[in-house]
Amino acid sequence: MDRYGDDVLAPGWRTAGRPTVQKTPATRDLVVEVAADGYCGAVVGVRGGNVELEDRHGRVRVFPLGPGFLVDGVLVDLVAPAVAVPSGPRRTASGSFAAPQQRARVARASRILVEGRHDAELVEKVWGDDLRAEGVVVEYLQGVDLLGDLLRDEPPGSGRRYGVLVDHLVAGSKESRIAEATMRGPHGAHLKIVGHPHIDVWQCVRPEVLGIRAWPQVPRGIEWKVGVSRALGWAADDQADIARTWQRILGAVRTYRDLDPALLGRVEELIDFVTDPAA
Repeated sequence: MDRYGDDVLAPGWRTAGRPTVQKTPATRDLVVEVAADGYCGAVVGVRGGNVELEDRHGRVRVFPLGPGFLVDGVLVDLVAPAVAVPSGPRRTASGSFAAPQQRARVARASRILVEGRHDAELVEKVWGDDLRAEGVVVEYLQGVDLLGDLLRDEPPGSGRRYGVLVDHLVAGSKESRIAEATMRGPHGAHLKIVGHPHIDVWQCVRPEVLGIRAWPQVPRGIEWKVGVSRALGWAADDQADIARTWQRILGAVRTYRDLDPALLGRVEELIDFVTDPAA
């Protein structure tokens, strides 16, 4: 036996003789033991280079991904799981097939008008990809009461249609009276006014998406968003609190499936109206 036969500078000489540690994806529900202290838990999340482990008592601890874990008694390096790549055509949040990547389209003269900032943000989150592909801009009015002023200052016409989305568009409401009077006016031929029956666009988010059975009933005399926030146990002392509540609601929305159908059909109507090539 030639004890001088091996080349100590051959590739791999630094790791020669060391045990190979398997890299294991930290997939959800994988049971892992932390070698340093014996903490044992199931993977419940992987975020920002860390893995979240939940023990049998429901307590969650966070550890850096990498070495120092045991799976079935075997030392492993935990790594982030691979992100699945969709095999078919990508769909937008509205359920439409995403158009191929292309240059942004020049904005149309026609546009969609909504009552407030929250309405605009919700429409953007779900239909934003579709609207950009079609070159449709969404503007907010800060109340349907101001629709007449906008029509006077920037009147619609041939090639410049307005689609208007209104909250609480039900028989006998102030909103319905304004809509009916506007459609009878000189600009009615180039307008489409539709709406949902809810008091506010917040209610267009399905309650189960927020983990509640139904939207709270707010007594008369209490500002609706304030009443809802307090009924759900969220702060409502000032406008900043209301803004945070809305961001919490908006953050729960992922796709059109999270919205009431009463809103879905109306937005689709408006998109069709303002993009009609015959307009």
